Amino acid sequence: MARTERDRPYSQFNFLVSWDPATDNEEGSLSADSVAAGFQEVSGIGMEITVAEYRGGNYSTNEPIKVTGMVKTPDVTLKRGVMGRLDLYEWLNQVRDGSHNHLKNVTIQLMTEDRSEVAQEWLLKNARPMKYTGPTLNGKGTDVAVEELVLSAERIEMPE
Repeated sequence: MARTERDRPYSQFNFLVSWDPATDNEEGSLSADSVAAGFQEVSGIGMEITVAEYRGGNYSTNEPIKVTGMVKTPDVTLKRGVMGRLDLYEWLNQVRDGSHNHLKNVTIQLMTEDRSEVAQEWLLKNARPMKYTGPTLNGKGTDVAVEELVLSAERIEMPE
């Protein structure tokens, strides 16, 4: 995938989410037709590298040195309108029942405004659902029923 740099930032509203096994097109990227997830919001994409301070007693200065520590991947939250699909429930059920095949790689692709290219891609490695929240239901409301899935991933990558 050839990433195009430009002078202005990309808009946040064109994105695709998929998990393996993903249905890819011939070019190897996701297409809007192959992704049935339909998420309206993705939040929490990131990485945190901890830093420890260390100062030996025989150092000639009083400043500690900084040592790179563990890398943490925060939980990623996905929200979508309820569409009657059971794919999220089936995945949650695999984790709840202790299935050994419950880890999935989740791909999040930010698309250009015309949806012709992938502007940026994030790959959540070995993700598992850790929390599901069903929609808030209200007989007087007119809002869309939205369900929320929180994923815990072991690693996040930005493939080239």
